[in-house]
Amino acid sequence: MAKILVVEDDPAVANSVKEWLEHERHLVELVGNGLEAMDLLFTFDYELIVLDWNLPKLSGLDVCKQYRSRRGKVPVLMLTGKGAISEKEEAFDCGADDYLTKPFHPRELLARVKALLRRPSEIRRNVLEVGSVTLDPTSRSVTVGNREVNLAPREFALLEFLMRHPNEVFSDDALVNRVWGSFSEVSPDNVVRKTVKRVREKLSVDGDTTIIKTVYGVGYQLVAPEKGSG
Repeated sequence: MAKILVVEDDPAVANSVKEWLEHERHLVELVGNGLEAMDLLFTFDYELIVLDWNLPKLSGLDVCKQYRSRRGKVPVLMLTGKGAISEKEEAFDCGADDYLTKPFHPRELLARVKALLRRPSEIRRNVLEVGSVTLDPTSRSVTVGNREVNLAPREFALLEFLMRHPNEVFSDDALVNRVWGSFSEVSPDNVVRKTVKRVREKLSVDGDTTIIKTVYGVGYQLVAPEKGSG
């Protein structure tokens, strides 16, 4: 299983790619414009980026350029309707690792994804710690003290996001957009409430489930203990 960012503004194409990748048991984050993609790329760790060329706000080519200029190492698979040799050269010059021309067959996409994921990983090890909770994005493991905690993919993604933004408050809509994706059709209040409840229960120590605090009427906040506190 790999964590993959798909950046595609056509909902039909985006949802198809997401479905194919999830069928292969990958965890897929989905966004529809270049600026949001850049925000996520420097907030989370991914193992592969599937990137459309023509995007609103910031083109896929510019996303790739900026990502590489800031030492981003994750493989980039460019998706585009552009098929000229000069355009392919431009994509590779900007840092793309592979290039797939639309329309494409799902089997070819998955074959290219597998090939890129077989390359040696250069993702930095970035272990997150808040209080007694430790989260390792590389091994996708969570521990509370010495106890290992098994989280479902969306539970893990929610906890990772909150641990990267300790003490900040996020609304249901903001969490759905950042954890479930821009094209998600889930009901924000219902799915967030249920996911937070499950994460709290799994992280609880002696019945204490308060690491994720409900800020009534606003949203949720991961509370980081002050340094030096017990």
